[in-house]
Amino acid sequence: IDHIATLRQARQTYEPDPLGAAFAAQLGGADLITMHLREDRRHIQDHDLRRVRESCPLPLNMEMAATDEMVRSACKLQPRMCTLVPEGRMEVTTEGGLDVRGQLRRLKIVTTKLRRAGIAVSAFVDPDEDKVAAAAQAGFTLCEIHTGPYAAAFHQTGGDTQAPALARALAKVQQTGARIIELGMTCNAGHALNYINVSHIAALPGIRELHIGHAIVSRAIFVGLQQAVADMK
Repeated sequence: IDHIATLRQARQTYEPDPLGAAFAAQLGGADLITMHLREDRRHIQDHDLRRVRESCPLPLNMEMAATDEMVRSACKLQPRMCTLVPEGRMEVTTEGGLDVRGQLRRLKIVTTKLRRAGIAVSAFVDPDEDKVAAAAQAGFTLCEIHTGPYAAAFHQTGGDTQAPALARALAKVQQTGARIIELGMTCNAGHALNYINVSHIAALPGIRELHIGHAIVSRAIFVGLQQAVADMK
């Protein structure tokens, strides 16, 4: 529900309220709430996370960079899960998966701290089996497969699963998911999923959760957030 806060921050005011969005999503059948606390606080603010954690009964997934500040915030907040993502100040949205292999030592420290605090820790990874193996080595208990490349291939091919580009992209997600499960981690997926392209991902064996934000909030403009969530369900 970061996009609710994006609209609020555009006017530097107090509405729309992400807490209200969390309740509307719950009424629509949402299984959990994802909120990304960025280092520059461009949309979600610390008090948004605190209010949703305290008032909404749905589990909270806190997306965050692997910084000391974010780890302290997460340990204090106690969400059900933290999803570690790369973060660039100039990016519009998260542009790729976490480079686990390149910062293995650092991520081992972060996952240990979060797990000791009783928080499940997920890595947002590109559909690549080697990256999944690195995530297991770093101590992650879950992996969220970055479905952006699949969504791009779906758009470019008009959803034709016989098209080589889309078939390859979908196969990579499936193979990566199988590897995640083989290594004893929970398999989630997300990024750029929408009402048209989601079915192929949801149908893959072993997928536990789909984290979908932008498509649902976009539809909510026309039908309301509760209905948009219900439609996705």
